[in-house]
Amino acid sequence: MLDGLRRPRSPIRFPANLAGYFRPPRYLKFTREGKFYVGITLGVGFAAINTANNLLYLLLGMLLALIVVSGTMSELSLRNLTVVRRLPTRAQVGRAHLVEIAVRNEKSRVPSYAIEVEDLRNGQPADKRCFFLKISPNSTQVAAYRRTPIQRGPDLHSGFRIATRFPFGLFEKSRLVDSPGTLLVYPAVDPVVLGAVRGGAHSGSQLTSVRGPGEDFLALTLARPGDDPRDIHWRKSAAIGQPVTRERARDARPDVTLTIDTVARGTDEQWIASFERRVRETASQAMAHLRRGDRVALVATTGGGACADRTTGADPLLRYLALVQPVASLISNSPLGSSP
Repeated sequence: MLDGLRRPRSPIRFPANLAGYFRPPRYLKFTREGKFYVGITLGVGFAAINTANNLLYLLLGMLLALIVVSGTMSELSLRNLTVVRRLPTRAQVGRAHLVEIAVRNEKSRVPSYAIEVEDLRNGQPADKRCFFLKISPNSTQVAAYRRTPIQRGPDLHSGFRIATRFPFGLFEKSRLVDSPGTLLVYPAVDPVVLGAVRGGAHSGSQLTSVRGPGEDFLALTLARPGDDPRDIHWRKSAAIGQPVTRERARDARPDVTLTIDTVARGTDEQWIASFERRVRETASQAMAHLRRGDRVALVATTGGGACADRTTGADPLLRYLALVQPVASLISNSPLGSSP
């Protein structure tokens, strides 16, 4: 009967990420001054043991106590810090942008000194660090660093490395904080000079004249309900005995279609570099047409694409070109306007 009342034992659960579970909470690195200090401490320790001199033991105790004080104060500075990354809305290859780092000290009484924050990226070395001299209790300090991307596509951020050498600069204690983030880097754009817009169709575009709220007159038609009374042609209306209105032509610009070859024809560095040049040239032409007022449709040879005009802006095109990658097959089910 007692066996039936016993509660079943809960199964032992192991963390999903064992590497993160066994990862040390702190990392310690000796500075140049710290190496000399530890060497002197070891020398005093050996001399005290060999000579049994009380003064050397006292000096050894003071040196060791300084190491303990350094570890305790640096630990207090690193604790209860929250780091937030503020990425810009967009970035572009070859153009510098700012990344803000905000550090908040959650401690109620103890400030943090000499805090250094390193923004970590997947597969890329950290180029800049933010230094905070003092972060008061229950306050936030903000710093920013400037970065110039050299490659288009998603820029993946993995986390932060928070370090301090407070108080004596003998050791650098640090800890890692996971904070994923993604910044989409658009391809670079070069200045392109386009030819003048002419009537009719020209290379890569179609020019249409349809009814719309433009300034040019397209034709004269019988008035219909809802037409603007200011467009009534009074002389023609008096001649035929019916109201006649001027039909205006829409302010139309050419609909430009740009095609980018996304068929993979190699994997060597030379072919990849040529593909990146084509992406950059396509982005430059698209931006030039948008500035002129054209409606641009971008089509890939393997399927997919994007459209943009003055109302939507260049973000759909640049986003597509930032994510496009060469594929090995011409078969693709991506509809026009979808992102790769």
